[in-house]
Amino acid sequence: MQNVVTQHDVNDVALNRNIVAEATHSFSTVLDDWGVTNQARSGRCWMFAGLNLFRSETRNILNVKEFEFSQSYVMFWDKMERANYILEAVIETADRPIDDRVVAWLLRQPLGDGGQWDMFVSLVRKHGVVPKTVMPETESSGNSMRMNAGLNYQVRQGARDIRRLYADEAGLGAMRDAKQEALRAVYQILCIHLGNPPAQFDWQWKDKDGEFHRDGEMTPLEFAEKYISTPMEDFVCLVNDPRGSSPPDRTYTVQYLGNVVDGARITYLNVDIDIMKDIAMRMLQDGMPVWMGCDTGKQMHRDKGLWDADLFDYASVYNADFEMDKAERLDYHQTAMTHAMLFTGVDVVDGKPRRWRVENSWDDKVGQKGFFLMNDSWFAEYMFEIAAPRSYLPQELQDALDLEPIVLPPWDPMGSLAGA
Repeated sequence: MQNVVTQHDVNDVALNRNIVAEATHSFSTVLDDWGVTNQARSGRCWMFAGLNLFRSETRNILNVKEFEFSQSYVMFWDKMERANYILEAVIETADRPIDDRVVAWLLRQPLGDGGQWDMFVSLVRKHGVVPKTVMPETESSGNSMRMNAGLNYQVRQGARDIRRLYADEAGLGAMRDAKQEALRAVYQILCIHLGNPPAQFDWQWKDKDGEFHRDGEMTPLEFAEKYISTPMEDFVCLVNDPRGSSPPDRTYTVQYLGNVVDGARITYLNVDIDIMKDIAMRMLQDGMPVWMGCDTGKQMHRDKGLWDADLFDYASVYNADFEMDKAERLDYHQTAMTHAMLFTGVDVVDGKPRRWRVENSWDDKVGQKGFFLMNDSWFAEYMFEIAAPRSYLPQELQDALDLEPIVLPPWDPMGSLAGA
């Protein structure tokens, strides 16, 4: 084994060829008749998945063959709102020592690219959306590392100034002035890297039948209201957390998880994995793609676009046990949600799903032109979250949504952000 692995990628050695041979992109329900998008070298998967969820209906409303929303526009306002959110949290925790665990968590990576469903909804509700042609991609939107370095520096510097003012007993007004100064720097950096976000824009297009249309001047909020017909406020976040410390059928929130200060509180409803599967399956059969979050890198073959719980047999390669269950992997930091995508198809046999079709945002050079196949065994082990209309839940779970959420600490693995 040493001779082989020292000369070949271990995944090529451990790959279960039977699973690969049996993987076929054939599904009883397929919704997609569009191409995939490309988040490039950024962690905006959750935005791409959210915008891609709505673009099929927008494409139909506009009667065009292809359409994309501007991911740069949503990215701009996420960074701006998140800087404000973090600095408000710094003000709130200014009385704590700098090595306090919460303070350290807030400053660890304040303006990363990752996020999740409720954060996406808050952004669209407050800032709307625009077509990609109005605010196109830039070098930094698809390769965000250096931009994020400058943004994180300014937020941390602003945090330093706020905490100094607190120590000097300068008062809340002075601390908020320091926050505004940091936000001005953040705004300037974002404009330099991503361009200026439009307050309004002129919208006209030619549909696939050759007919010309003109809406004239629109704001991003007006565009969202007219061309996104799915009511986002009806969606709820369902998660699967099998740890004993997280009772099922209960709502949860995570302290300091969010991006918009005045946005809705991020709330999860913990459900059994079979309920999550059933809801996702019914949504797809009803013609609705499903936003989802998972631990994408585990048991995945990127080039083949394939996930299966037993795709790689590392135990045989290393002659070692790999036996932790999902709950143990969460407790011991071996798994967490890392990536968001869309379910766009499912293969159902005797009323049960056996494989899922996934629209990724890693360009069309991987998988089947960018679409991946997820065997159902993988769903149970590495799926963590879906967004679903409240009406798809059984009544007892709808009632559970009204319970006061249990608050988890910021570092809980269920507060992980999709950013792969």
